[in-house]
Amino acid sequence: MDQITTLPDAATAAASPPIAEASSPAAPAPDEIEATAVCAADIVLTGDRPTGPLHLGHYVGSLASRVATQDVVARQYVLLADMQALTDNAGEPAKVARNVIEVALDYLAVGLDPARSTFVLQSGVPELSELTALYLNLVTVSRLERNPTIKAEIEMRGYQRDMPAGFLCYPAAQAADITAFDATLVPVGEDQLPMIELSNEVVGKINRLAGRAVLTPARALLSSTPRLPGVDGRKASKSLGNALSLGAAPAEISEKVRAMFTDPGHLRATDPGTVEGNVVFAYLDAFDPDRAGLEALKAHYRRGGLGDMAVKRRLDGILQELLDPIRHRRARFARDPDEVMRLVRDGTERARAVAAATLRRVRQVFGLGRRIA
Repeated sequence: MDQITTLPDAATAAASPPIAEASSPAAPAPDEIEATAVCAADIVLTGDRPTGPLHLGHYVGSLASRVATQDVVARQYVLLADMQALTDNAGEPAKVARNVIEVALDYLAVGLDPARSTFVLQSGVPELSELTALYLNLVTVSRLERNPTIKAEIEMRGYQRDMPAGFLCYPAAQAADITAFDATLVPVGEDQLPMIELSNEVVGKINRLAGRAVLTPARALLSSTPRLPGVDGRKASKSLGNALSLGAAPAEISEKVRAMFTDPGHLRATDPGTVEGNVVFAYLDAFDPDRAGLEALKAHYRRGGLGDMAVKRRLDGILQELLDPIRHRRARFARDPDEVMRLVRDGTERARAVAAATLRRVRQVFGLGRRIA
C-alpha cells in the first residue's frame, strides 16, 4: 500500500518568460518548498494508492496527523488514488478495486470524519484526467525522467524503456490532483518534494499563460516522523508480510512483535545492547507515550541486564492498546459496506464540483472555453 503523498532535489525545468503585468503568485523555488505550519485557511490534499490495507507505518507517517489536521484546516481532501495505482498495477485491476473499500475502512477506523475530511475516489473525478492531459503539454519527457523520485521508483521496479507511460507521467497527474482542489498544503515525506516542485512549475506556467492567478501553488508539510521499518528491518510492505495492518488481531500483533529484529550482538540479557537500528526500539520511539520511561529503558538496554523479550513485551502491550479500538471501529464499519461506499460517493461528488470549476478556468487559459452547439 503506497502513500501518495500522497512523490528532493529535482532539476528545474526552463521557465517561460514572465508576463510583467501578471499578478499571479510565483511558484516557490525548490529550496522554498519546505516544512511549514498548518493554518486555518489551508486546503489540504492527501491520500493513498489502494493497493492493500493500511498498516502501522501509514498510521504513524500520515494517518494520525490527518486526524489532527481535519480539526484545524478549512478543508481536507483524502484521495483514494485508484487511477494512480493502475500505473503499475494494470495487470491486477481487481486488486485495486477491492482495496478501495479496505482503505476507506482504515480511514474511518482511525478517526477520519467524512464530514471534515472529504473522501474522494480518483476515478470518480474525470476532470482530473483532462487536467492531466492539459498539463502534459507543459511538461517535457526529459523533465519527467529527471524527477529523482521517478528515477528511484524505476530502478526499484527494474523498469527500463518498457515502463508504462502512465507511470512516467504520474507526476503530472499528481499536479492535477493538487491543483484541482485548490490545495495549499500537501503533507509529504522528503522524497516526495519533487512532486510538489513539478506541480508548482505547472502552476507558474498556467498563471503566466493567463497573465493572472488561475491556480495557487502548494506548500509542503514535511513529516518529522522517521519511516517505520517492517518487522524484519526492511521497508514495511503488506506484500512482504512484514507490516502490521491496522486491523490486525491480537495474536497477529504478538506474533509480529516476537519476530521483530533487535540487536544481533545482544545474545544474552547481560550483554550491552544497541538501540540504533533496533526495530523494536524504532516502534517504541513511534508509539510509546511514556518518553521518560522509554529513555530509561534504552539506557538499561545499552548497559546490559535487559533481555529482548522484556522489551518486546512492553511494545506488545502498547500496540495492543493502540490497535484494539481501531480494530473494533473497523469491524463495525465493515458490517455495512454499502454505507461506507455511500460516504465515498458523496465526498467524490462534492469534490468533483470543485475540480470542474478548476478545469473550466484551465480550459479557458488554453482557449478551450467555447462549447460546440
